[in-house]
Amino acid sequence: MGGDRASTSVIDESCDALSSCRSAATRQPDDRNINMRFQITRCLTRLTVATLLSAALSLPAHADTGKVRFKFFKAGWFIGAQAGSGILSFRGEMYPFRIGGVSAGLTFGGSSTDLVGAAQNMHQASDIEGIYTALGAGVAVGAGRRAIQMRNAKGVVLTLEGEQLGLQFDFDLSGMSVSIQNQ
Repeated sequence: MGGDRASTSVIDESCDALSSCRSAATRQPDDRNINMRFQITRCLTRLTVATLLSAALSLPAHADTGKVRFKFFKAGWFIGAQAGSGILSFRGEMYPFRIGGVSAGLTFGGSSTDLVGAAQNMHQASDIEGIYTALGAGVAVGAGRRAIQMRNAKGVVLTLEGEQLGLQFDFDLSGMSVSIQNQ
């Protein structure tokens, strides 16, 4: 008989649980449903805020402008070459660099050039490194002025102007390599 009492109490508990479920399904929302909706809303709000913050942080950082000075010698007879050095002033630091390159087109003579200007769209000093190309024309007989704007693959734009000394005529496509020297 003891076993009958145990099975009767399990059946009674099951019936009570079943009738509780039926009454929960038929009654109006209670505090548990409201609490669950609040938790879902709170989770969706957190997800939205996290998504917006992630999008804001992935925007490109503000690019800075550095100051540059180039000194190089260029010479050629149809095909020209240039070599020199320069210095970049960026975020309070000085970075010396080397310049080298070639040009093809109408190039005759030689000149020494001293240019100063800006390096725009920089995020770090090493952004100045790379190959710059420019289509240019110029004449130097004695002393003259020179201005040029070039861009590398990282998006850095060099805007330069200055003095050119020598005897040179050029109408050419130039490529110039800039590389920061190890300090």
